[in-house]
Amino acid sequence: MSSSVQRKRIRKDPAARRAEIVAAAAAVALAEGLECVTLRRIAEELAVRPGLISHYFPSVEDLVAEAFGSAATGELDRLLPAGRATPTPTEQLARFLAHTSGQAYDAISRLWINARHLSRYRPVLRDRVAEQEAAWRDRLERLVQDGVDAGEFVTDDPVAVAVQILVVLDGLGVHANTATPRRPAAVLRMPLTTAERELGLRPGTLDQATG
Repeated sequence: MSSSVQRKRIRKDPAARRAEIVAAAAAVALAEGLECVTLRRIAEELAVRPGLISHYFPSVEDLVAEAFGSAATGELDRLLPAGRATPTPTEQLARFLAHTSGQAYDAISRLWINARHLSRYRPVLRDRVAEQEAAWRDRLERLVQDGVDAGEFVTDDPVAVAVQILVVLDGLGVHANTATPRRPAAVLRMPLTTAERELGLRPGTLDQATG
């Protein structure tokens, strides 16, 4: 007489499973590019069948957009926490600028380059890129406004300052895909120089705030 007991498969909560899929897709996007985010590839990453991935994301375009959005949001929350992790707006801005340059930031720079290129042909991704651009701009604008309210920054147009800083960061970010080992110090410091000039800060203030 057989006494074998069939194991019960433990099913994950749908929200948890979806979050797991998005996290895996975001990791692949950051490491290898959005083109590598396919239903089959993410299924392999999670050791599940492709049908499970397509159950949550019938269209791979939706998964690609979610992967980008998740990675970009995660980076924004790390660089500019909504709760203001540091004591002053000046210190928060200095921290943000210190972490948005150099090799540590290259992965997210490559992802933005990748997403903007692909968004020319993918409407769903294009909408997500626009959404993330607005989120980054709004978060930085709020920080600038906080600094104005605290008497640390001087500007009549926090939106314009936020956009200028992000444009400079985007400009430097395009080098993430090229071998430029020796960039002039003045070029590397352009985001800080721009912020100090536009916010009425003494030159060097944002360097000292990170020390």
